[in-house]
Amino acid sequence: MTQLSDIVARPVERLATGFAFTEGPLWHPDGFWLFVDTHPNLVHKLVPGGEPEIYREETNRTNGLTFDMQGRLLMCEGFGRRVSRREHDGTIVTLVDSFEGKRLNRPNDIVCRSDGSIYFTDPQGLVDESLRELGASMLFRLRPDGTLESLLRHIPSINGLAFSPDERTFYVINTREPKLIEAFDADAAGDLSNRRTFIDMSADPADGNPDGMKVDVDGHVYCSGPAGLWVMEPDGTHIGTVPIPELATNCAFGGADYSTMLVTARTSVYAVPLRTRGFVPPGAPRAKAP
Repeated sequence: MTQLSDIVARPVERLATGFAFTEGPLWHPDGFWLFVDTHPNLVHKLVPGGEPEIYREETNRTNGLTFDMQGRLLMCEGFGRRVSRREHDGTIVTLVDSFEGKRLNRPNDIVCRSDGSIYFTDPQGLVDESLRELGASMLFRLRPDGTLESLLRHIPSINGLAFSPDERTFYVINTREPKLIEAFDADAAGDLSNRRTFIDMSADPADGNPDGMKVDVDGHVYCSGPAGLWVMEPDGTHIGTVPIPELATNCAFGGADYSTMLVTARTSVYAVPLRTRGFVPPGAPRAKAP
C-alpha cells in the first residue's frame, strides 16, 4: 500500500498570510498561482517567491476557479449567483446565471471536461430561503452548445468536484453531515451513474470538512478535510493526512511540473511539495514562450 511518505516530498511551507478566507486555488502555466480571498472580494496572483498581487477586484464572492478549453478563466461568483468568464482581453462576461428561468443558488466549485463541458456545483444552503428559486442544491453541466442540465439534486451541501485522469470516474463532495466524497461512473458522453460513497470523513473528530479536491496522474484523490489535506487511493482507501496549520479549504496542483500542491487555509496559503504530479486541467493554457 502507498504510504504518505511516498507522496509528500518535503514539509509544508506557508507562502503568504494575512487574508480573510482563502479559496479557489489554480495554477496558471505562465508561472503563477491564482487564489481567492472571498470576504474582501479579491482574486490574488502569486508568483512563487514573490508577494501576492491583486488580479481581480469586486469579484462577487468568487470561489471556485478553472479554465475552459480556450484557456479562459471561469469563476463561480457566489454573490453574483452566476458563473462568469474572463475573456482574453480581460473583460468579464456572464456564462450562466439561471436554469429554466430561475436564478442559480450560489455557484461554488467548477471543473471542465476535455469535451468542453463545464460541471459546477450550486448549493442553496448559503442563500436566504426567501431568495431561493431552484428549491434544491444542484450539480450542473453546461454543454459546449450552451445547454445547461441538472445532473444531481438534493446533495445538501454539495461542494468540490473532480474527474479522474481518464474521466471515467467523477467525484463530488458533501461538506457537512455526512462529511463524505461520493463517486460516480462517467461514460463517454460524461453522463453519471453508479452512485456510491468513496470515503466518509464523518467519524473523524478533528476540525475541518471536506471542501475542495484534486486528483493526481495516478488517480490518487486529495481533499481538504479534518486536520489537513487528506490523500486517498483510487479505491477510496485513506493513505494519510498532511497536517496543515489552519483549516484547509481547497487545493490545486501547480508549479512547472505540477508537483506542488497549493492549499488554501483560512488566512493563509501553503505549499506541499510532492513526489507525484497532478492531473493538469484540460483547458489550462500553454505557457507563453520566454
